Amino acid sequence: MSTTIWLTGLPSAGKTTLAHEIANALIINGRPAYILDGDRLRQSLNSDLSFSPKDRNESVRRAGEVSLMMVEAGIVCIVAMVSPYRDARDEVRRRHESAGVRFHEVFVDTPLEVCVHRDAKGLYAEARSGRISNLTGINDTYQRPLNADLVLTAQHGPPKAQAGLIQSLWFPEPCFKVDRPDLIGQESSLGSN
Repeated sequence: MSTTIWLTGLPSAGKTTLAHEIANALIINGRPAYILDGDRLRQSLNSDLSFSPKDRNESVRRAGEVSLMMVEAGIVCIVAMVSPYRDARDEVRRRHESAGVRFHEVFVDTPLEVCVHRDAKGLYAEARSGRISNLTGINDTYQRPLNADLVLTAQHGPPKAQAGLIQSLWFPEPCFKVDRPDLIGQESSLGSN
């Protein structure tokens, strides 16, 4: 069954890396999966939005609607997005539930100091110097989930291990099984004389 896996956390928490590991694990097991990444959405679907609270909520709403459509089409949608405000995330969950679609919120709980150290874009340094405002974790709030389906920390291992945990919890069976492993990699004899 398809679902939305919503990865939320501070910038540079590891959401996108984890999303790729989850997608790879699912695809290897025959499940179609797609990643909606917050940074990519900002360059396309949400390019008209600012970083104001109102626009951030609209960004989350749009991502939620796209993920809902993808899940309804049979694709596991993995959303990797800061999505700092609890109300907006909860509304996406409600939309999924009212449509009868599974939704799993995963809080990637990475300490701020680790995020700052990982920050390849230099956003935290720019926010601390005052060059940018509204950066979640520095001069804008991040509202931790109250009822996340899963909270991941470094104690859960590297991203590949975390993806394995998610797969074992919500996708324990492969989407397809090969009943004749001896035929893998061989040409089919079906239809030949």
